[in-house]
Amino acid sequence: MRVPVKLLAFGFWLLSLNFAQCQECLRGDIKYADIVPAEKASYADGETVKVICVTGYTGLYKLKCEKGEWKNTIERPCAKKKCSHPGDTPNGDFKLTEGTEFVFGATVVYTCKKGYEMASRINQRTCRAQGWDNAVPVCEVVKCPAIRTDEGVTVLGNAEEGSYGDIIRFECVSSDKMINGSSEIHCDETGKWSDVAPKCKDITCTAPTIPNGSVVDSQREYKKDATLKYKCKETFKPREGIPKCAKFGWTVKPECDEITCELKSTTAGVKKINPDGKIIFRARESVEITCSEKHWFFFTKETRKTFTCKDDGKWDNEPVCAEITCDDPRDQHVYRPYFWRTMKLEDKQSYSCDYGYRQTEAEATCTRDGWTPKPLCTEIVCAAPNIPNAQIVGLQRSNYKIDSSIRYKCSSGFEPEEAFQITCDREGQWRDIQQCTKMCATPNITNAEIVGRQRSYYKIDSRIRYKCSSGFEPEESVEITCDREGQWRDIRQCTKMCAAPNIKNAEIVGRQRPYYGIYSSIQYECRSGFEPEEPFHITCDREGQWRGIQQCTEMSKLCRKSFLENGFIHIDPSNKEEVFYSCIPGYKLFTGNWWDSVTCRKGSQFEEPRCIREEECGALPSVHHGKLTLRDPETADVKCDPGFMSTNRSIKCTNGRWEKPVCKVHYFFSEAVRCGIPPNVPNAIITSKPEEFYNDGSNLTYVCRSSYSIRGEDKVSCRNGTWEKTPTCQEVTCELNSTTFGVKKIIPRGKTTFRAGEIVEITCSEKYWFFGTKETKKKFTCKDNGEWDNEPVCAEVTCPLQRITTEDFKIERDPDIEGPARPRHTIYFSCTGKDMILKGQREITCQSNGEWSSPFPTCEGEHREKVTCPLQRITTEDFKIERDPDIEGPARPRHTIYFSCAGQDMILKGQREITCQSNGEWSSPFPTCEGEHREKVTCPLQRITTEDFKIERDPDIEGPARPGHTIYFSCTGKDMILKGQREITCQSNGEWSSPFPTCEGEHRESQTTSCRPPPDVNDADTIELKKDEYTTGERVEYSCFSKYTLDLRPPFSRFLTCDQGEWRGNIKCLKPCTVTVEEMERRGIALAYVNRQKMFAPNNDNITFACKRGKYSVGVPLRQQCNDGVMTLPECE
Repeated sequence: MRVPVKLLAFGFWLLSLNFAQCQECLRGDIKYADIVPAEKASYADGETVKVICVTGYTGLYKLKCEKGEWKNTIERPCAKKKCSHPGDTPNGDFKLTEGTEFVFGATVVYTCKKGYEMASRINQRTCRAQGWDNAVPVCEVVKCPAIRTDEGVTVLGNAEEGSYGDIIRFECVSSDKMINGSSEIHCDETGKWSDVAPKCKDITCTAPTIPNGSVVDSQREYKKDATLKYKCKETFKPREGIPKCAKFGWTVKPECDEITCELKSTTAGVKKINPDGKIIFRARESVEITCSEKHWFFFTKETRKTFTCKDDGKWDNEPVCAEITCDDPRDQHVYRPYFWRTMKLEDKQSYSCDYGYRQTEAEATCTRDGWTPKPLCTEIVCAAPNIPNAQIVGLQRSNYKIDSSIRYKCSSGFEPEEAFQITCDREGQWRDIQQCTKMCATPNITNAEIVGRQRSYYKIDSRIRYKCSSGFEPEESVEITCDREGQWRDIRQCTKMCAAPNIKNAEIVGRQRPYYGIYSSIQYECRSGFEPEEPFHITCDREGQWRGIQQCTEMSKLCRKSFLENGFIHIDPSNKEEVFYSCIPGYKLFTGNWWDSVTCRKGSQFEEPRCIREEECGALPSVHHGKLTLRDPETADVKCDPGFMSTNRSIKCTNGRWEKPVCKVHYFFSEAVRCGIPPNVPNAIITSKPEEFYNDGSNLTYVCRSSYSIRGEDKVSCRNGTWEKTPTCQEVTCELNSTTFGVKKIIPRGKTTFRAGEIVEITCSEKYWFFGTKETKKKFTCKDNGEWDNEPVCAEVTCPLQRITTEDFKIERDPDIEGPARPRHTIYFSCTGKDMILKGQREITCQSNGEWSSPFPTCEGEHREKVTCPLQRITTEDFKIERDPDIEGPARPRHTIYFSCAGQDMILKGQREITCQSNGEWSSPFPTCEGEHREKVTCPLQRITTEDFKIERDPDIEGPARPGHTIYFSCTGKDMILKGQREITCQSNGEWSSPFPTCEGEHRESQTTSCRPPPDVNDADTIELKKDEYTTGERVEYSCFSKYTLDLRPPFSRFLTCDQGEWRGNIKCLKPCTVTVEEMERRGIALAYVNRQKMFAPNNDNITFACKRGKYSVGVPLRQQCNDGVMTLPECE
């Protein structure tokens, strides 16, 4: 029993042993990569093991043996350990040899950038378990060797030690040299310079190759400052500037740019463009543009047009499709057309017509041809009336407007004699017609003339006055009356009178008449220089003879105060009969004295004084106690009185001076101390008669001649036989101090010092005048006192500024500056108070004459509704009158009256339109119609040698030239040139618009005498078709496109003139300004007077804006002017 039990137990043990072995986990079953093997080969059930990663890896596994199998409790797979960034090296780069991450085992290789080289021995780093091995490599810049240059070359840069990238520039020391070689070199990555150091050579240039062009007169070599001439092919243009040979080559690169035009507007209003999509066109290429519906080309009004790019890079016409619009229908008799806004195609507008016209339809429609229907308004007229024995005054018409008045006048011999007026009423009937009845004939009175306007017939009971002809009496007019029998009553006959006498060298005192009545007496007096000096009376007797006549005899020249030839006179106001005289320097009195005097009384006799030259011998000198006898013209014998003896037996005249003769007594005696003739002072006179001797203590007075002033004491005395120091006479002069400021011209030119009596003429430049007289050209005379008769200074023209209380006014100045008001400056006034009314003009302008265009206004506290302008009583027989607005009653501010003359031969004198202003006054006085015949005005025709001229007259008639007639001139000779205007027009003042031209024979063989067709001008075209050729002297007139303004300020004009093959002159069209609603909305403004969506303002035109309600102006004034397309718009906030 035991054996089997033991065997059974042993079997159970073996079985349990095998079972236990089957529960173990083996090391070989752990299959993870990059791990360190477990320490034991096997592990019992339930046992735990930690598995780590090999070196260079990170991670962890924690395993547990369960029933023979490994179970993960922690699993972090092994991965390569990461390294940080390996580090950048300046001027170098690195890259991984493999992979994309910096992990264990990864290697980065460093390389240097261009121009740098590796300075480190090892150029790589590897990621180890502890991190990167080795240090970061270093890159150093490549060096270049030192540069050596010639003496004449300047180096800019570091030539001693160059590094990679360094640039060295070279220049020549001499400005006449240029670099021969590279003007700059650089250090390259190999450590070598890009080129060798250059040398200097003389500046030269070579002719370049120019694409699409060629060099004109090409040279092998060009020296410094030489210019290169080149030309381009057609449709190409040279680059701006003139190439000159300089140190660094040509100053401007010679190139030919292709001429192109750009199509800027390709969508707005455009339907089709052919070719499509192309916007840049070469010269001579064309594009066809078709505008969309409701658009066209503004200036030609076409909807499809071909445009060609011209050789100057501009389109032949502006290729822009503009919206079709219609402007306000002015001059079509539409009532207030200026209130119409600019309308688009097919827009409709209701309207009414001016007074005297009726509508043709209820609405006007904007079409491509303008407003329809055509016409918008038709005139309402009345047929001409028929009145027996009467004629219409002025031009007769077949019909007349409503309310128009005409004047009728009865035929000769019918009354009423004055013209009478009839008016066509609203029913087309003439009102106020008068019948013509027969009158009385004019009387005929011998030797008499009717006073006033003479008529052929007079009314019964009418009175007229007549006056006897000259030389007949009664002298007063006589009145006669035409009675009912047609006879003139109270006629008096005219009898002959006495003719006025004629007395030589005498004049009537009082009013002179051609005839005098019997017994009339008149008074005569002799003219200046004739005697008797007292007036005398003469009487006309019954025989018609004048009694009591005395003849007038001529007085001495000196007494007549006339000019003494080569001398001058002096008259003391206290004794006008005593006349002192002397001679000017270089002359002397014939009597030998240097001054003398005469007494001018009735009947006085004396020898006429005269002045002779200093070198001539005059009268013999006087000798005391003796006499002289003339032997010959230059010698005289001396004979003394008894008891006296002469020192010389004769005297001689040497160089115009006689020797002084002296007769002395035989015995000795003591003579008194005396003075001789006082010293001669040039240009002076002594105010007493000359004497042979003057006692000691005698006093004399010197006076200077006219235009000379005395220097020193005018009184001298005789002291101990000697005269005291005499004065001198200095000529009076006037200095012209201002010769440049404001001065345009001075005659005589360059002279600044003027003698008394001399005249200078000064012309002030524009905007300057002579303040006292307000003239711009004036003559000034230097007066005897050394002062000018007026101040010869050109002062700037200004207008006086009044002191204004700004509490009443709102004032704006244009331009907005302080200081004086100069011509064309404008002041705008408005009243600040709500119930204040402006009395006067709203704006006044400083004019070129220094006066304001109107007086300064005032503000008065009246209600505007009460303000009216007075209406004068107007004889409508003379006028055609229209009122705007067309209402009856008083004229209020801003109402306007338009005038024109009804008669064909009547001329309007005054303004064509006047406006009632806020001050109750009209802007201008009422005009008048005067019956002047225009046919009387003619312009003089010069005598012209037609062999020189080809002359055409417009109109082509003979006879006198009247206003509006034009003459056209051209030269007939091939070598003749027209000097002056090609056409002149007779003006209304009887003068030609320009002087008559002349033809001068200048030879033109040496020059091109003809011109090609005139050039195109922006925004303008010629008024006549262009010709293929023009001769020298021919002119072409241009006109600007619609809404553009021709600039006529120098140097611009409306003409270009052909001159020796070239067109001379300047044409400029000033652009208009456009103001739109959108722009005004943005700025808070609106038009002050007109409501339009879009408005064109021509150049120099003003537009006045107003702030919108609740906004106030800031910045520029509300009134602005268009200046060549530019207008500064105001702003309101």
